[in-house]
Amino acid sequence: MIEMMVVLAVAAILALMALPSYYFRVVREQIETITPLVTVAEAPVASAWATTQVLPANNAAAGLPVATKMVGNYVSAVTIQDGAVNVTFGNRATQALTGKILTYRPAVVTDSPIVPVAWVCGNAGAPKNMTVMGVNQTNIAPNYLPNSCK
Repeated sequence: MIEMMVVLAVAAILALMALPSYYFRVVREQIETITPLVTVAEAPVASAWATTQVLPANNAAAGLPVATKMVGNYVSAVTIQDGAVNVTFGNRATQALTGKILTYRPAVVTDSPIVPVAWVCGNAGAPKNMTVMGVNQTNIAPNYLPNSCK
């Protein structure tokens, strides 16, 4: 009987150690599922830069629906602000993400608009010889962010 209790205690300890790892994976998977919405928002921003060298100030200027109409399973709003795409998590997102924002900012070559816009996720740095436009509003804990956003 004592041996069985020891085995159960060890199994419980191992399960408690694995739980945080599983939670991080769930949060990162939810972050990665926003790609289709972000792609929809990035396209008109990049197009505006290529044609006019001006980034859209808001959703209306980008020709997108209001922020609260751009939603998904884990997203409650997608807002364009001076070219930056701010994704607000909500709906069925985990508690670690609910109400948090992940920003994708356009990186451009200011004197050569023919160069395609590169997108900088979260706290990542700008590609060499490019200028990142817009304000980074990312407030998700860095340990939850994918490597490309750190």
